[in-house]
Amino acid sequence: MGYFRADEILPQNIIELIQNYIDGENIYIPRKDSNKREWGSQTLIRQELTDRNSSIYAEYLKGHKISELAIKYYLSEKSIDRILREFKNNN
Repeated sequence: MGYFRADEILPQNIIELIQNYIDGENIYIPRKDSNKREWGSQTLIRQELTDRNSSIYAEYLKGHKISELAIKYYLSEKSIDRILREFKNNN
């Protein structure tokens, strides 16, 4: 997410109107609903996490303990439990 100087992109009357509500502070202007994108849609992170979670589940089925998986994948045991539960519920 980048920042733009309001005085470089907005008309002065709009700036003055905004200053009535917030003066000299940063604000976030959300995207229009028609322009919203799903989380991870522009990177490979979703697929990487799916692959990692699939590996965790496969190793668990082979007999690896939750505590071992937590250490191997640098996750808490609670996170491993959540991943395993999601896989069990979806399969």
